[in-house]
Amino acid sequence: MLNTYKHLLKNKKNLLAFSAGVDSSALFFLLLGNNIKFNIAIVDYGIREESKKEVAHAKALAKQYKLFCHTIQAPRFESHFEAQARKFRYEFFESLITVEGYDNLLTAHQLNDQLEWLLMRFAKGAGVSELLGLEPISKRENYTLVRPLLAYSKDELLSYLKTNDFPYFVDESNSDEKYERNRFRQQFSDTLISKYKEGIARSFDYLRKDKESLESEFETVYTEKSLCIVKLHTLSSKVKATDMTLKKLGYLLSALQRSEIAKENSLVIGGTWAIELQDNLLYIAPYVIEEMPKKFKEKCRVLKIPQKIRPYLFKEKIDPASLIPNS
Repeated sequence: MLNTYKHLLKNKKNLLAFSAGVDSSALFFLLLGNNIKFNIAIVDYGIREESKKEVAHAKALAKQYKLFCHTIQAPRFESHFEAQARKFRYEFFESLITVEGYDNLLTAHQLNDQLEWLLMRFAKGAGVSELLGLEPISKRENYTLVRPLLAYSKDELLSYLKTNDFPYFVDESNSDEKYERNRFRQQFSDTLISKYKEGIARSFDYLRKDKESLESEFETVYTEKSLCIVKLHTLSSKVKATDMTLKKLGYLLSALQRSEIAKENSLVIGGTWAIELQDNLLYIAPYVIEEMPKKFKEKCRVLKIPQKIRPYLFKEKIDPASLIPNS
């Protein structure tokens, strides 16, 4: 199952996002079986009685196979649990990546997850790039996010675990339809995968090729920390380029925000991201407010650096001259 990814994972420092469920347990044992070195990280959200047992199981597995298990207790989230839990989870993983120097973060998303995402985005209105939210390999600022199981269904992973008598837990909250993802899973994606798995998998391959073709309309020409400059080959690709760039930076646009980006060439999204279009160059950076010396501001003006981008450059000590606004 992992042959396609061995070149990326061998001789690298890998961190597996582990939950003790079917998907991450299957990936755990597949990595072991392919002699790929890794450590694991698990979050205890404290909302189920079984969570303590799952963390204890993760620690025991790590000890058994001479791995390191990173754990953390999440705070109690009073609202928007799925979104807040995801944000907390990835902040935890990324802090470990920074401190421990991991090269790759591995997650066990599989074909059912892909279809759930597509159906949820499709129901809210989305284009090809947005429908394919889960990529097998995604380059992030200081690591690579790898999802090696996207071609395999939940049932295939469960069969692999049962055939080999590998341990796993079943999270009963995955059946709770108060969560949007669970509703789509229970009512649509699991049934479709069980009946049309091969065709759905092929469709995702075709969609990825279509997405690559669409994204030829723009290219990233400069990155430094969380600053990105994207060259638009067609101005009509502004929204798509913004959406894809922010997605790589960990931010998902709403339909309303995409509409705002289509109309405006200089704006702040969600109070967190500055987006500026200048000629055919799209500048995207965290939105910060920072006092800047007159000399720095003048240098930015001469180099035609957009105003909302300048404070981030100053804060992060990025030399405006190192940007390539005329390339």
